[in-house]
Amino acid sequence: MKPENPLRERLGKPIYVTSGYRCPRLNTLVNGAPNSQHMRGEAADITALDPADNILMGRYIEESGKFDQLIYEKVTNGIPRWLHVSYRRLGWNRKQVMKN
Repeated sequence: MKPENPLRERLGKPIYVTSGYRCPRLNTLVNGAPNSQHMRGEAADITALDPADNILMGRYIEESGKFDQLIYEKVTNGIPRWLHVSYRRLGWNRKQVMKN
């Protein structure tokens, strides 16, 4: 059975995870937030390599409503270099959207 990957299927291109789970030491080394969801395996930084496609991915994620945080990272002229996406396995997902 083929695994579902609705974001990649909708984009029609590969999606690259540049940061997933981080142990506390690595999180400190990359200046991650002290309570980063990366350390709980609830967050990933992703890119489609083409920054314009990152905008499309962000829109798709927002439309789905299935996220806790969506952060458009390193935005220049309205275009993000990557997206930080998190999802809480337990509890309430905030659907918080931010741009850095």
